[in-house]
Order: sequence, then structure tokens, then C-alpha cells
Amino acid sequence: MDIKVSSLAERPDRLPAVFDMPDTWPEFVTHDLVGATHYGRIPTELPEYALFAEDGDGRVVAHAYSVPFALHAPGRGTLPARGWDQVLAWAFADLRHGTCPDTVSAISVTIAPHAQGRGLSAVLLSAIRDNARERGFREVVAPVRPSAKHREPRTPIAEYAHRVRPDGLPEDPWLRVHARAGATIDSIAPASMTVGGSLEEWRRWTGLPFDRPGDIEVPGALVPVRCEPERGYAVYVEPNVWMWHPL
Repeated sequence: MDIKVSSLAERPDRLPAVFDMPDTWPEFVTHDLVGATHYGRIPTELPEYALFAEDGDGRVVAHAYSVPFALHAPGRGTLPARGWDQVLAWAFADLRHGTCPDTVSAISVTIAPHAQGRGLSAVLLSAIRDNARERGFREVVAPVRPSAKHREPRTPIAEYAHRVRPDGLPEDPWLRVHARAGATIDSIAPASMTVGGSLEEWRRWTGLPFDRPGDIEVPGALVPVRCEPERGYAVYVEPNVWMWHPL
């Protein structure tokens, strides 16, 4: 594909097209409260970290968000077990308090459905790295959502993440893209995203009955969703894999 990558700081006129680009995220993922609070702020409050790709016809076919944050501030220093949720909270707390960031975290790489399978994820990941390097950062981290883990929701994430092919690269496709870009696994984020909701909400999000107690396998979920009918709720706690990219 003939691709041009820009930031929304450079092209604020493309914000509506970035927002309107279709994606394939599972519905329930969009109801993580931390994400719902902070994710949509990135294009407007940190537009230099909101990248997007246009094809030769000027259509937005992918976007990639990242955030700067102070990983090595007092009380931090290690990548958090609460992964995606925690790094978003840290980034916007640092922005509010004027704390100088020392690290960039990738937040998402999203490809339009019609443009998938063309290598755009690697292009956008490279763009996140280049953008961070140009801004003087020496490392990028990423709470990675392994792209094929949903096929094995009951496999422990640590076991899954460390599986490798005969060539030594990760078995998971998205982890493999990061490894090819020079990243290594830092740690597991066992509670990277948490989505809680009533049983009725989960039925609406998934089309499943949610009428029995225990672990429910949901299409697109990396681990089963815990259902508690007697208490009237279900909770999904998603693990991610922290990847570290030295620049």
C-alpha cells in the first residue's frame, strides 16, 4: 500500500476521519472505565502522540496512539501489573501535574478492517518508535494484547507469552511484530484492563446468556469472564505482556 503517516499535531483537520475509522475491537473492551475516561483524550491533549496512516486515496486506514509518562518517578520504576489502565492513569496525571516524562508507552495500534493483513501494524509500531526517538526518548514500552491469545483463553498468559517458534521468535503474531522491531518481554501485566458490568450489560455486549456462575468464554476475550449471577455482575480482568523497546 502507498502509505503516509502523520500526527494529529501536524494534521488536526484529520481528527474526524481518525475518530470515524472502523475497527474490530470486541464491544466489551470499550467499556473499560479507565480507557473510556482517558483513551479519547490522546488525540486532543497529546496530538503529537496520535499517529495515523492514509492510503493513496487519502483514506485513514490505521492509527496508533502512545503516551509519554514518568516511569522512573519516585514510587514507580517498574512496569505496573495493572498495565494498560495504570500507564494511561500515570500519563494523564503527569500531564496534569507538569511531571517531566522519561518513557513513551504504546497504547494501541488499530487497523481498519479492509486494510488488515498488509503489514500496517509493523509500519505503525515503527512510527511510534520513530516518533519517541525524535522527541528525545530512549525507550518505548507496550502493554501488548497478544493477537491470538483469545483462541486459548484458559492457557496461562505467562506460558503463552513465552512460546517461541523454531526460529526463536514468539509464536503469537503481535508479540512477534514487536520482537522483530527489537523488543523483548519485560514482564506480565496480569490485570492490565478490568471491565466490570451487570449481567444485562454483558448480555448486551456479547449476546451470551450469562446465566450460570463461573468462568464464561467470550469471543475476543483473552481469558474467561467471571460470572456471579447471585451478585448480579460479571468481571473481565485482561492480562497483557509488557514489551520493552530500547531506542
